[in-house]
Amino acid sequence: MMNSRRDFNKGRTALFDGIEEGGIRASSSYTSHEIDEHENERAIDGLQDRVNVLKRLTGDIHEELESHNSVLERMGNAMDASRGILSGTMDRFKTVFETKSSRRMATLIGSFVILFLLIYYLTK
Repeated sequence: MMNSRRDFNKGRTALFDGIEEGGIRASSSYTSHEIDEHENERAIDGLQDRVNVLKRLTGDIHEELESHNSVLERMGNAMDASRGILSGTMDRFKTVFETKSSRRMATLIGSFVILFLLIYYLTK
């Protein structure tokens, strides 16, 4: 039964490796009950160390998440501000294009097309 536990533990990560492999080598003066108590004490100490490591890791992860959330919140606020500025700019463009007469705009576009064609044929 001990071998199957060892085989199972070999596949785990380093954090959980060796929990049950402490193996106090006792002299003949120890009883089976004392050996079991010593092994349990070592296993408990090992688990407490691993729990402390996990607590520190989760604390670090929590701090990292909090900092990322604050960065994302600031970025969202900046995006909202730029969206407002862009919306105002687009409203100004609409106002400019709506107030211009359509005949004047057509004349301007036609002039650019004719100028482009003239330059194209001269360079060819």
